[in-house]
Amino acid sequence: MSEIRRSIQVNWQLRVFFTEDIFAPANPVLKNALADGLPKKVLVVLEDALAQSQPTLERQIENYFSAHGKQLQLARSPLFVAGGEQSKNSITIVTDILSQIDRYHIDRQSYLLAVGGGALLDVAGFAAATAHRGVRHVRIPTTTLSQADSGVGVKNSINAFGKKNFVGTFAPPHAVINDFNLLATLKPREKRAGYVEAVKVACIRDEKFFDEIEREVEKLISFEPATVKQLIRRCAELHLEHIATGGDPFEIGSARPLDFGHWAAHKLEQLSNFHLPHGEAVAIGVALDVIYSRDAGLLDAPSAERILKLLEQLGFKLFAHELLAVDGRGHFQILNGLEEFREHLGGELTVTLLKEIGRGIEVQEMNANKIVEAIGELRQRAEKK
Repeated sequence: MSEIRRSIQVNWQLRVFFTEDIFAPANPVLKNALADGLPKKVLVVLEDALAQSQPTLERQIENYFSAHGKQLQLARSPLFVAGGEQSKNSITIVTDILSQIDRYHIDRQSYLLAVGGGALLDVAGFAAATAHRGVRHVRIPTTTLSQADSGVGVKNSINAFGKKNFVGTFAPPHAVINDFNLLATLKPREKRAGYVEAVKVACIRDEKFFDEIEREVEKLISFEPATVKQLIRRCAELHLEHIATGGDPFEIGSARPLDFGHWAAHKLEQLSNFHLPHGEAVAIGVALDVIYSRDAGLLDAPSAERILKLLEQLGFKLFAHELLAVDGRGHFQILNGLEEFREHLGGELTVTLLKEIGRGIEVQEMNANKIVEAIGELRQRAEKK
């Protein structure tokens, strides 16, 4: 037997810009992120709900490209597509975007620019990653959750076979541009959705950040701009730091350290037919794993209560009836989320729990009875509200 072996290293520079009024002609951030001296063709994908809530946005985009016509060429008027988790349940939107990439000759020196929430960014990013084996894509997240978390990552996906993110790619965006002003028309429920990802990453990575969220909780509840901006920036920074320095940006191993609370959250979304929003599902998943961490002797009771109380203060419900769903044998269906979580990466089950606030710990098994007991505690807690 003979063998040829070589190490291949690929370097990526993942850039996240923070600005306001991204489509104001005098704002150079987008132009500088895309242009490199040669004119660039750009296909813009715009979430239709965002366009409806901000009626002038389409015209702003067109005016921006007209103002910078020497560097940027708009392939066509912005393509409106549906957003929200339901948009990920079919390949239809992906094929619609792919057909436009083909029709307008978007090549590997062109750009797909996606403007919308996390689900739209997932769908558009998947289309970009598969056209021509990968065209450049730029994300402009328009929700607190996507600006703080999913939009600054390297994953793209759609749901399939009843499973969240079953089909997808790892393809870092050419750039991510967070424009705080694009959050202006979000409803309160949507605005606070990103807070849970900040609590999550603070719990497993940064005790000082957790303390800061606690101190500023009243300002966050009232959506005080400077406080929300700071939360988004720090949350994005912690996620980016992990991707760059965690040693496994494309999840080759069996652990997903930033997915604390997500094994249950993803299953809850599925059990609700994706009617339960991701942020709210994550809040429940985090609460479940906080109680489990306490009952397993990993996390002290006062710390567990601090986390649960903070989630409730921020406006999250910590119980959903999908937690009680059982199959024909009386088996809690939420428990299937553990195996699906393991299967997603392969290898042995690896779940992040809490040792203390600011310090996660990986475990290879969870006790089903303790999970059921934690569900019961969350139910009782909800009934007292």
